[in-house]
Amino acid sequence: MATVEKMPMLQEGYETLTAELKRLKAERPHIVDAIEEARAHGDLSENAEYHAAKEQQGQNEATISDIEDKLSRAQIIDPRDLSGDKVVFGATVTLLDDDDKPVKYQIVGQTEANAKTGRISYNSPLGRALIGRKVDEDVEVSVPAGDRYYVVSKIEFI
Repeated sequence: MATVEKMPMLQEGYETLTAELKRLKAERPHIVDAIEEARAHGDLSENAEYHAAKEQQGQNEATISDIEDKLSRAQIIDPRDLSGDKVVFGATVTLLDDDDKPVKYQIVGQTEANAKTGRISYNSPLGRALIGRKVDEDVEVSVPAGDRYYVVSKIEFI
C-alpha cells in the first residue's frame, strides 16, 4: 500500500488554506443557482451560460478536492519550536550574494511560497540548495537566469 506523503506547512499556511476551502464551499450554492437559471433558458446544447456555470462548478469542485487533500496531509511546523545550526523547513536564512548584499528567505511549504515576500518553497531550486547548510557555507544554485552564488550568514528560527 502506498504511503501518504506529509505536506509540511506553517500554521499561517494551514489557516489560509482552511479559509480558502470555506470560501469555495460557500460558493457552491451560488454556482448551483447559476446552473438552474441557465437551464431555465432552454436548449442546453447552445446555452453558453449553462456551459460556463458547469465549467465553473467543475473547477470549484476540483479546487476543493485539491485543498482537502493538502489539508489532510498537512504537517504543521512551528519554526519557534526548532533549533540547530542547519537550515531546515521553517528556518529564516540570511544570505550574502556576490556583492555581499544580504537577502533573507524563510523556507516554507509549496502553498505558502511567495518570493516577493521572502518566502521560498523547500522544493524550489534555492530551497533545495539551502536545506542542510550551515552558517558560512557556500551555496550554488542554478536558476533560469543563470547560476547564483550565496554564503549563508545567519540561520534563525522565528
